[in-house]
Amino acid sequence: MAGRPPGRTLARAPGLRRGRLYFHVVFTLPRPIADIACHNKAVVYDLLLKTAADTLITIAADPKHLGARIGLTAVLHTWGSTLTHHPHAHIIVPGGGLSPDGRRWMACRPSFFLSVQVLSRLFRRLFLERLIAAYQAGRLQFFADQAALAVPPAFNSHLAALRKREWVVYAKRPFGGPAAVLAYLSRYTHRIAIANSRLVAFDGERVTFKWKDYRAKADTRYKLMTLDANEFIRRFLIHVLPDGFHRIRHYGLFANANRAGNIALARQLLGVPDPAPSSDEGDGAEDGLEHEEWNACPCCGGRMIIIETFAPGCQPRLWPIPSIELDSS
Repeated sequence: MAGRPPGRTLARAPGLRRGRLYFHVVFTLPRPIADIACHNKAVVYDLLLKTAADTLITIAADPKHLGARIGLTAVLHTWGSTLTHHPHAHIIVPGGGLSPDGRRWMACRPSFFLSVQVLSRLFRRLFLERLIAAYQAGRLQFFADQAALAVPPAFNSHLAALRKREWVVYAKRPFGGPAAVLAYLSRYTHRIAIANSRLVAFDGERVTFKWKDYRAKADTRYKLMTLDANEFIRRFLIHVLPDGFHRIRHYGLFANANRAGNIALARQLLGVPDPAPSSDEGDGAEDGLEHEEWNACPCCGGRMIIIETFAPGCQPRLWPIPSIELDSS
């Protein structure tokens, strides 16, 4: 991907070639912070998503790195393949952004976005500062084996070692285009912890399911695990989010308030034509409502398509169609 294809030149449309790449960046919380998150999901998960986004936006805006205003979509993911607690944020970000004056698209290198070491250290500093602020504001609670952390000296000591550790941040190779981005994100947004396709057997007392061992070679990577039903349910419930928590969020250029205008400007600067309107969206006016935001999803800001309208107390004629099976491991 980093090399130049034979017989072609990058001089013809460098912004277009690079600007349409997407990168996948992952921010992972270290185990001691993940343990705190078990009893403080809303606070810690919110800090994870916001701090990861602020880290990317800050470093990308630095002229020593990219010097551009970027947009990104973040998805919270809290589980490992065996349903253990492993909170981390998957972030999809285009390979570039708008110049500070908004007149140019500034593309990164084809196979390199930002230094993961620089991202890791800023993420560590910002997260710890904000976690301490939340603690001092009385927003954190501690129970069972975490109860001792309610005392400030113990809490400060607990975090001290984390300042010297390298926090895990890594970036995967660029996605090929929007279709690949959406296909990847769908694996992390349509299930909690495990897909039905991974469930193998249940004998009334134990559950057997497939899991992926990333340390094994490809042909031996998929394995089976059997857990007592109570333990299986316990692991599953760890990943149920607090009511109202938004696991998919948009930041920077993709923030809901100015997203449409920013995307239109980016397309103009990249020379990318506007997407063709979907045939099932009609002319944009239904039931006399023409405002473009009238049927926006309150969670992700995307356009919702009305399938059926029915009166209160009545049953819908079209019942929900079962979701396509997606492996969320």
